[in-house]
Parts: sequence; structure tokens; C-alpha cells
Amino acid sequence: MSKENADKEQKRSFKREVFSWIACIVVTILLTEFILNFVIINANIPSGSMENTIMTNDKLIALRTSYWFNDPKRGDIIIFKYPDDETEWFIKRVIALPGETVLVKDGKVYINGSKKALSEPYIKEEPVEDFGPYKVPKNGYFVMGDNRNNSNDAREWETHYVSRDEVLGKAWFRYYPSIKVTKEKGRKIRWIQRSSMQRMLQQQ
Repeated sequence: MSKENADKEQKRSFKREVFSWIACIVVTILLTEFILNFVIINANIPSGSMENTIMTNDKLIALRTSYWFNDPKRGDIIIFKYPDDETEWFIKRVIALPGETVLVKDGKVYINGSKKALSEPYIKEEPVEDFGPYKVPKNGYFVMGDNRNNSNDAREWETHYVSRDEVLGKAWFRYYPSIKVTKEKGRKIRWIQRSSMQRMLQQQ
């Protein structure tokens, strides 16, 4: 091969390599945008309304895919558009489902007139104010924070429910300041503390 041909081949090889790097960068950017807009939500928690389950300034990942084929269940921790101002996003726990009637009385939550209160081991303290009875619309969910006496939730809003199309995703795991993973056992959700970053690799 002549020197001239060798130089041309070297230039073509360099161009191919540059194009390959550009293509990789473009694909990475597009994939990242797809994941952030359609697969996960990377959330920073600005308030203490979900204490002691989720603390102020915790950072967590929520899955948008959780409700592609399923509806939220009682006990799910969801991220959603605030019904009174959809430019804001909130995080709360689902308490009552579409069509159910919810009553908060004497620090306890009752569903559909049941004499047995809802079991809520996750709350920080019992609420001091009563609410309801309130019937949730067929396309809605009634949500409250775990920190019942310091939570701007459905009890206080002008619109007392989150509609199905306002639900954005389900909280999956907390990655800062330490790892917490949500796992379902029956219809209940447990938050499991991880003591080290290495164990993050063990999550499912």
C-alpha cells in the first residue's frame, strides 16, 4: 500500500472512530432521557410529611412502570401531581381506594364504615384532627402522609383525592443517605434498611 493510500485509510479510520463516539454519546443521552421521563423518577424529598418512613432531604427512586398494567394498592407510597396545582409533585401513602369511604376519627382510620380501624404501624403519631366521612370518587385515591400531624395531604386539599392519571410512580428505594428498599409482603409494604453501599447490589 502506498503512503498516500495509507494516509487516506488512516483518515477514514479516524472519521469512523469519531462517528462511533458521537453515536455512543447521542444514544446514551437519548436513553437517559427515556429512562428519566418514562421509567423512573429521581426524587429529592423536601419535607417531613412522610417521617419516619421517609425523612427530609432523602433521595429516592420511584418506578413509573409500576402502574403501567396495575393500579395503586392501599399502602403504596406514590409520587403524583398535586391535584390543586399539577406543576407540583407530592409523595404520600395510599389510604383509601376508588369508591371507598374513609373516616379519620379519634386518631384512627376507618374504611367503608368498618368498626375495625386500619392497621397503620408506619405512622409517626396518631392524627389529632378528625376527617370525614368522605367517599373517594371512582377514579381517585385518598392519600395521607405518615407524619399525620405535619402533612399537607388529601384531608387539607380543595380536591380531596388524587386521580388515576395524576399518579406518576411508586416509591422503590431510597439511595441517600443510606439504602432503603421497598418490598411487598401480601398487601403491606416494608421498608428495609441497608447498612452499606455494597449491599445495594443485592437488591431486586
